[in-house]
Amino acid sequence: MTKALIALEDGTVFEGVSFGASGERLGEVVFNTSMSGYQEVITDPSYKGQIVTMTYPLIGNYGINKKDIESSGPKIEGFVVKEKSRIASNWRSEKGLDQYLKENDIIGVEGIDTRSLTLHIRTKGAMKGVISTIDLNPKSLINKAKDSPGLIGRDLVREVTCKKAYKAEAIFGARDRQQETRKKIIAMDFGIKYNILRCLSDAGCDVTVVPATTKAKDILSKKPDGVFLSNGPGDPSAVTYAIEEIKKLIGRKPIFGICLGHQLLGLAFGGKTFKLKFGHRGANHPVKDLRTGKIEITSQNHGFCVDPGSLNKNEIILTHINLNDNTLEGMAHKKLPVFSVQYHPESSPGPHDSRYLFKRFMESMK
Repeated sequence: MTKALIALEDGTVFEGVSFGASGERLGEVVFNTSMSGYQEVITDPSYKGQIVTMTYPLIGNYGINKKDIESSGPKIEGFVVKEKSRIASNWRSEKGLDQYLKENDIIGVEGIDTRSLTLHIRTKGAMKGVISTIDLNPKSLINKAKDSPGLIGRDLVREVTCKKAYKAEAIFGARDRQQETRKKIIAMDFGIKYNILRCLSDAGCDVTVVPATTKAKDILSKKPDGVFLSNGPGDPSAVTYAIEEIKKLIGRKPIFGICLGHQLLGLAFGGKTFKLKFGHRGANHPVKDLRTGKIEITSQNHGFCVDPGSLNKNEIILTHINLNDNTLEGMAHKKLPVFSVQYHPESSPGPHDSRYLFKRFMESMK
């Protein structure tokens, strides 16, 4: 076993034991409260630039399999757990967590008090940090954390978006289809999760995924029935090129946005975004639909939020709020078929309460 340290920019240091790869990584230290789904977390592009702490104490007990990945591979900077399971027991398991992280050069740390780390972040806020197995000097690591770039003002979308356009079917194969009723969708890839593509396809969409830098004129030239704005990492205000193109798409085609796509749409509407203290990351966040009064238990992963007070109330209606802190979770244009949510209705893993949103997107294109 190799000693590992996690140092935060405020001078707090945690000591544990490494697994997976060795070395040193910088990132924003955050926590996720999900009890399962560690593989989806590890491969979610929205975690690019972050060292993720799982609050559930035992991680790795059902192993890793090819079908549950959310992208081409791990995107996190580091992975912190209380205890890594020594046994992977599941009929779908193909390899253990330790082996998977090692193969993908991701540093894992176990044996630290994850409750203490989580409480510290909840109190002080998510902060810059460093995880290391090679530099075990606390003072040195703290300075490295302080000097690291952080996420504010940083465009991480360019690091996770696809290099060229592709059909969603290339990821999971063809779905059951009725050609006469299916809709042609262009999905702007800011760090899209594979299960979003599955849900869009299952709802009746033929999806073409395009890079985040794709121009609006090129999207419109493909004559899609609708445009989807995906999730992704980093500060939405730094993705200026996408915001400008989304402005050109509003009013031209039905639009549906999730997570970062929601934030970028808010900025395209003329609103503002701000950074949350420690973000929303987990599979049990209560959200209220303001139009129906129904409560959805949702899966979430974001550190930034749209400021509802910055939106034009004559054009935009607030549709969903987070019941934990009353932050904005959904919005829609009053006249145009354009809407978005901050949370993840594709629920991978998590509750299925919000799957209706994909059907709503289909309805908006009729």
